Amino acid sequence: MHDLLGGDPGERLDLAEYWADFEDRFWKTAAPGFWKLERQQSFKEPGDEGWRAFTEGRWADSLRILESRRQEFAGYYRRVAESGFATRRVRVVDEPLTPYLQWELHVLRLRHEYGGLARVVDPARVATAEATGVLPEIYTLGTEVMYEAVYDADGVLAAARRWRDPGLVARCQAFIESLYLDGEPLDEFFARAVAPLGPPRIG
Repeated sequence: MHDLLGGDPGERLDLAEYWADFEDRFWKTAAPGFWKLERQQSFKEPGDEGWRAFTEGRWADSLRILESRRQEFAGYYRRVAESGFATRRVRVVDEPLTPYLQWELHVLRLRHEYGGLARVVDPARVATAEATGVLPEIYTLGTEVMYEAVYDADGVLAAARRWRDPGLVARCQAFIESLYLDGEPLDEFFARAVAPLGPPRIG
């Protein structure tokens, strides 16, 4: 991945700058659309009601909250389609699943159902790219811009980095797409490896 970035550290944005910039650009995304790579196996999402229920050990409540978001997801991905682009995501999954990842895969399954298609790859698929370090959490909007989500030591989103070199963005997008083409569709992975699991053990 360091070779793909060419040593370019990007521009660091604080959260307010990042959210404003991302929101302004996202709905104008051109071909080849939005591509995201997720690598870390655990995060904290204190702003998400379902995540809070999950961390409090209220698994059934967390899934009920997620189910209540169906209309939200349907509307979101309908707007994406009407805006003329698609979203694609690669999720690197290590097994056994972390409790967080078990919860997140339920979220991704619902996104997948409404058009936010995702595929799963195992760490072996990215081992060569990680010879000098774990892959970053990156996502591209067309070939115009790429962001990296930057997390603090607790796994909470703290900042972002941004790149606007079209050549670099295109290389990283192609890398994510190559993983996607090799991946297992999220719904198939979920049915095989997630649906049979009982509630995750917290702590």
